[in-house]
Amino acid sequence: MKKQLTLGVGAMVLCLGAFGQKKVQPSPPNILLFLADDCTFRDLGCYGSRDAQTPNIDKFAREGMQFSRCFQAAPMCSPTRSNLFTGIYPVKSGAYPNHTFVKDGTLSIVQHMNPAGYVTALLGKTHINPRTAFPFEYLGDPGDDLDFQRMDQFLGQTTQKKQPFCLFVCSHQPHSPLTKGDPSKFDPEKVVLPPYYVDNKETRDQFVKYLAEITYMDNEFATCLDLLKKYGLSENTVVVFASEQGNGFPFAKFTCYGNGLQSGFLVRWPGVIKPGKVSDAMIEYVDVVPTFIEMAGLKVPETIEGRSFLNVLTGKKDDHKSFVYGIQTTRGIIDGSEYYGIRTVRSETHRYILNLTPEATFQNGTTTSSLFKSWMAKAANDPSAKKLVYNYQHRPAEELYDVINDPLEMNNLADSPALASIKKELKEKLLKWMEQQGDNGQQTEMEAFEHQNINRKE
Repeated sequence: MKKQLTLGVGAMVLCLGAFGQKKVQPSPPNILLFLADDCTFRDLGCYGSRDAQTPNIDKFAREGMQFSRCFQAAPMCSPTRSNLFTGIYPVKSGAYPNHTFVKDGTLSIVQHMNPAGYVTALLGKTHINPRTAFPFEYLGDPGDDLDFQRMDQFLGQTTQKKQPFCLFVCSHQPHSPLTKGDPSKFDPEKVVLPPYYVDNKETRDQFVKYLAEITYMDNEFATCLDLLKKYGLSENTVVVFASEQGNGFPFAKFTCYGNGLQSGFLVRWPGVIKPGKVSDAMIEYVDVVPTFIEMAGLKVPETIEGRSFLNVLTGKKDDHKSFVYGIQTTRGIIDGSEYYGIRTVRSETHRYILNLTPEATFQNGTTTSSLFKSWMAKAANDPSAKKLVYNYQHRPAEELYDVINDPLEMNNLADSPALASIKKELKEKLLKWMEQQGDNGQQTEMEAFEHQNINRKE
């Protein structure tokens, strides 16, 4: 009884203290996080895309807070989800290759939220292991389409029992194969391709299929919001939209560039977050679990590495972190190089990338695709295409980008004498973080198979 009273008072204080609004919500708030799959944040309308058809996500962005600088710790599905659900960075949790599992004894959001009376559930894509570490209430089979009937039933049951819930809705879109949605709504000749793409028919045809899947995912998100409304839950539910890592085209997924590590992140919290708010605070996926724990009125355990950004949501603070980190382990991914480890740190102004084995050729499922093969064919007679193909597969030992003046990270300044002190500071920050994580660089890369679920001996 004492715990329930504490939770209620905490939530009431949050609602009364933000932006002078007097609206008091029932406590504790419900939480729903919708996660896309392989969606580059720049390909959403609210993040600047001129071609995207994402009316529901764009409207939602205007109803809450839009983060302009949210990052994840790995540009691959499985490490990202373990990172998001545990609040622990990939190497520390053990979940750093793809198709991975966390170390024994690792706790997830479920074990943290359920003691506060929450029902913690997951609908859709999983890609997390072992289940003992992630004991969600799983709403049906994680098929290619979200089973909204199960979500409807879940919301009906929790509403009837007056139980707060923490629900993760994990879409499969716009992950390949790009077969969802209606590509005919887009004109491949008119879409604006980023300058790091080779411009040819194959790229344009694939890109409109990708945009169609984003629209399909946008409609899935709208269905979630409609179901909340159906049960009268819109006003007392914190809703989060996250776009996950970048798409499966080159220079995004499987890389430590911003297109691979930066995520769209939108939060709507009626009565607490003022609509139309944009935040430049640097946050990470690792910060989501502690933030949700604080929303529930609980103390964040010391074992969690992330830091709650609840004060940013409530308007008490404008900033959060000065540095964010990322890791890519190529060893063990489909069609991947025997090894190609990448580490990165980003400040508010620059990104530093350390390629552990620059002598190796960078390979993954993207480089074996028909798209990349079409790039290679054009590269035979086109210097700009040749440069892009080469740069994707061959990297220098160090890269440094001015993310303010070069947001697409295309001009490597690692050899600039004027930026030597910045490179030195960022490299020191990165190496210190790696040491804290128990990341031994190439040795850690070569141990990747030991951390993959497909290679695990039960």
